[in-house]
Amino acid sequence: MHVLRLLTVLALSLFALTSPRAQDFPTRAVRFVVAFPAGGPTDFVARLLAAKLKGVLGQSVLVENKSGANAAIGADYVAKSEPDGYTLFFTTISAVAMNPHMRADLPYDPVRDFTPVTRIVLTKEVLVVSAKSPIKSAKELVELAKQKDGGMPMASTGVGSLPHLALELFQQSAGIKVVHVPYRGAAPAVTDILGGQVVGGFLDLPVVMPQIIGGNLRALGAASARRDEVLPDLATLDEQGYRDVYADNWYAVYAPARTRAPVIAKLNSAVRAVL
Repeated sequence: MHVLRLLTVLALSLFALTSPRAQDFPTRAVRFVVAFPAGGPTDFVARLLAAKLKGVLGQSVLVENKSGANAAIGADYVAKSEPDGYTLFFTTISAVAMNPHMRADLPYDPVRDFTPVTRIVLTKEVLVVSAKSPIKSAKELVELAKQKDGGMPMASTGVGSLPHLALELFQQSAGIKVVHVPYRGAAPAVTDILGGQVVGGFLDLPVVMPQIIGGNLRALGAASARRDEVLPDLATLDEQGYRDVYADNWYAVYAPARTRAPVIAKLNSAVRAVL
């Protein structure tokens, strides 16, 4: 009996030595893995949050971009990372809520392989065109699209992304045909909209807001049930007669499954303090 008790105490002591206490976390830099290219809305929000978290966590928070396959590459990378709280997945709705319904060969399971830390932001998809475009409203865009037999080229941030979903809902509601042009992220999509390679597209509000304010992009409508307080004068597509074009997006932070609860709680508390 004494031997069993001694072995138990020894095992617990070894565990304490090899498993750092939550109050000591973090002792080195933490990484946000963003599954989209630099310069896009997810990357922008991740870097903004990372910069502010350093003051709360006492360690740098780095942003690493691993784009491709509608966020599946970045998701898989984090899912297979050490569950120690130092490698986190900064993602949109696509990787964890949309990909599983679109790909049978997905290399990760959002429920099994991740532990949620916290939601960061809820954002809207906005239909935009270049400010140089003669199109001044969603109605004008629809009328022009109906005149094009081959379809109007419209951008999204990738096949299966939320902007792609918004585009599909819009063309169904408006009774038009568009040519979907998928990009590997928002930054190249914005570039081609500004350059006239595509007529327009749906994009997350954070990435188009500076271009709208700067007079480079024209917002035609929001793919949401209600207006955004940041752009209160921008009518929803629903208000303009295009029903059920709802594609609200959210960004969240996830950790690999089996990350210890105290570490998750500390990360959650830090993010909430910043927000």
